[in-house]
Amino acid sequence: MTSRLAIVGAGLVGVRHIEAIKSADNVALAAIVDTSESAKQIARDNQVGFYSSLDELFNKDKPDGVLLSTPTTLHLEQGLQCISAGCPVLIEKPITVTSAEAQTLVATAEKTSVPVLVGHHRRHNPLIQKAHELIVEGAIGRIRSAQGICWLYKPDDYFEIAPWRKLEGAGPISVNLVHDIDLMRYLMGDVVQVQATATKSIRGFENEDVAAAVLLFESGAIGTITVSDAIASPWSWELTAGENPAYPQTSESCLVIGGSEGSLSIPDLKLWSHAQSNSWWSAIAAQSYPRQYSDPLINQMIHFGEVIAGRESPLVSGAEGMKSLRVIEAIQDAAKDNVTIKL
Repeated sequence: MTSRLAIVGAGLVGVRHIEAIKSADNVALAAIVDTSESAKQIARDNQVGFYSSLDELFNKDKPDGVLLSTPTTLHLEQGLQCISAGCPVLIEKPITVTSAEAQTLVATAEKTSVPVLVGHHRRHNPLIQKAHELIVEGAIGRIRSAQGICWLYKPDDYFEIAPWRKLEGAGPISVNLVHDIDLMRYLMGDVVQVQATATKSIRGFENEDVAAAVLLFESGAIGTITVSDAIASPWSWELTAGENPAYPQTSESCLVIGGSEGSLSIPDLKLWSHAQSNSWWSAIAAQSYPRQYSDPLINQMIHFGEVIAGRESPLVSGAEGMKSLRVIEAIQDAAKDNVTIKL
């Protein structure tokens, strides 16, 4: 069965999702919801329906699923519209502006049994699936710690073309770190306590340009992660994973997870362990696992089709998206008030 999908918002991200739909064999593009002339032309080019609102879509068409690729401020209202229509929805990350909004959305979805997915597409990357498999199999033993790095340099024109990116709340904690936090949660479990600090932008913007957090996981493991959009470095998911061809790829890694039996670096998938006994006196070597690649956006779309058909459960449910957002909020609050936040 081919599921008919409607895209709401045909901007840069929406267009990437449209291409992903066209590359998946179990879904098809049925309609585009937008108000711009450029989006109307995209609908013409793809020979699909064009609607100016979700109300018009649901009144005139009955898609099997909807993908929200709109500004985060619209996610709650539009997500609730989809749920009210009984239509499964995939919401671009973050799920909503606040975790309180996310709670409303998730509770409504659970009450009505309408699937809600969140577009943390990195979980659909085969190398992350392999890392998860190795951890679950016990390849590194009991996880004790992790270190994450998200250092990148955004040029001045990135901020000039969208001045809202200079404002408080639009710094790298909310814009970039949510992806890395979701990956750490997927691989290491839930976060129960957060400490953090941040420094104001050296460019004079309202938001931060560097921050660090210490995360206590439910398992007892401790993770540290730093983020900056003002550091020239090769250590970020964008530059190491080779996931988006728009970014130049390096051979470095940006996440290291250490356990009682070994340590795993990501995304290069090197598993370090001692040859004999676990001792710093014993030789240690790395085993490299193949970095198989398939486009996670296409994988995510195929998965959405399988969820709609009832053959799979959401890999990134609304509840999962809400939990990752809560950690980001805790990092922001801990950095702002210099306090420890318990989740």
